[in-house]
Formats: sequence, C-alpha cells, structure tokens
Amino acid sequence: MLDCQVLFFDIGSKIPFLMKISHKALIVFAWICMCAVRANAQTTKDPDSKQAAIIAAMTKSANDWNRGDLGSFMKMYTDSSTMMMPTGPAGLSTIKKLYATKYFEGAKPKQQLYYSEFKVTMLGKKYALLTGKFTLKGNNLPERSGRYSLVMVSTKQGWKILHDHSS
Repeated sequence: MLDCQVLFFDIGSKIPFLMKISHKALIVFAWICMCAVRANAQTTKDPDSKQAAIIAAMTKSANDWNRGDLGSFMKMYTDSSTMMMPTGPAGLSTIKKLYATKYFEGAKPKQQLYYSEFKVTMLGKKYALLTGKFTLKGNNLPERSGRYSLVMVSTKQGWKILHDHSS
C-alpha cells in the first residue's frame, strides 16, 4: 500500500508563496482581459465609422449631381475606376461621357438622383462592397430606378468608387 504522503505532498508551507503567485497571475489575467475587451470595442466601432463615411460620400455625390456639378460628382470615382457596360468594363472617360450625354442637359441633370437601401460589406480595411438602390425622378420625366453594386476603396481623399455595376 502507498503512503498518502507520497501521493499527496504537504503544500501547507507553500500556500503563502502560491497565494502571491495567484494574486499576481490574477492581476495579469485581468489586465489582459481588459486589453482584449478594449481592442474588440475599437475594431467593432471601426466598421461602423467606415460605413458611415461611405454613405456620407454617396450622399455628397448625389447632392453634387442634383446641383448640376458633374465634375464634383465624378470625383467619387478614382482615375482607374471602371463601370460594367454591356460590352464589358469601361474606364473613367467613358463613364463621364455617359453621364454627360445621357443624364445631363448642359450643366443640369435631367432628373434628380437619390440613393437608398445602402448595404455596406467591408472587404478588409481599405475595400468595401456597397449595394443599394438609385432613383432618378423629376422634371416631368418617368421615374427610373435600379440597383447598384459598387466596389469602394479608401483613399487619402476619402472613399471612392473603384468599380460600378449599376442596372
């Protein structure tokens, strides 16, 4: 038969030492938990602020359109932006020409532009997919609406459209 002292050694003399270690470990553990909660709170806020910035940029672009400022509206696009056309992707000059000839008469838009039903899906830190609905109405013309999918990119100048697929 085995002696109980062999299986269960006497830790009575070591308890104050273990309590000191446990107390220090508890403080370190609590500090790590607080840092983790704080980091999680910051990353949770970050996507919301990016979403708000994307929606604000889109709202500004609609306001630019409605004022007849096609140049400012086009600043929503990057120099390398593309738009999906029936023939395939088209570049920035084609996009601008399309808006100027089909949707504007001189310096005035044929109809007012409204965006709604925004849905932002972050694709990493610098990219996002924005989907929603656009509506063109007013000026005694039939109301037209459709859907869009935009790949957005964060730049030094703010969120811009990298690729536009509207239908």
